Amino acid sequence: MLPPSLKKLIDELSRLPGIGPKTAQRLAVHLLRSPHARIKPLGEALLSLQDGLAFCEECWHVTEESPCSICSDDSRDKTQICVVEEVLDVIAIEKTDKFKGLYHVLHGVLSPIDGVGAEQLKMKELFDRLEQHPEINELVLATNPSLEGEATALYIQKQLADSRVSVSRIARGLPIGADLEYADSVTLGKAMLHRTDY
Repeated sequence: MLPPSLKKLIDELSRLPGIGPKTAQRLAVHLLRSPHARIKPLGEALLSLQDGLAFCEECWHVTEESPCSICSDDSRDKTQICVVEEVLDVIAIEKTDKFKGLYHVLHGVLSPIDGVGAEQLKMKELFDRLEQHPEINELVLATNPSLEGEATALYIQKQLADSRVSVSRIARGLPIGADLEYADSVTLGKAMLHRTDY
């Protein structure tokens, strides 16, 4: 049997996405063997993770101050908004250096089977933003090419069918079921450059 403190650490690590029980055990034992000087900064970083971090009141990207550095950058094209599922998708698209507009992070996708509807996402904030900023004339839908990502993109497109805003979808080129954060920059850059009307 394992000591309760080590078992608790393994249990907590296994709750992280992508970390199974075996990986959690290996990480916990690695931390146990590490010198105190190595694990203390890790512990402090974990404890202070949410201190000083917030979500941008405009785009819902993670930031230390609101509005975030992207929303407050005067060189960005304020007429375009790229809609993504998660914070990591913004980072992936930014690495391509092909999109110079603004972003809107939904913090998930529509998934009725999991009880996730439009109310649980930043949908209302997106539509309010479009209404409050008449200079926005294009919405680029960059949700993942999964069943839920497609359903989310279709929902947004239908909500804006009669609006002044042009709705486009990033071009295919990403495999079905892939996540944006794992796509290489070239593939993601091509998909952004060759987006089509949705």
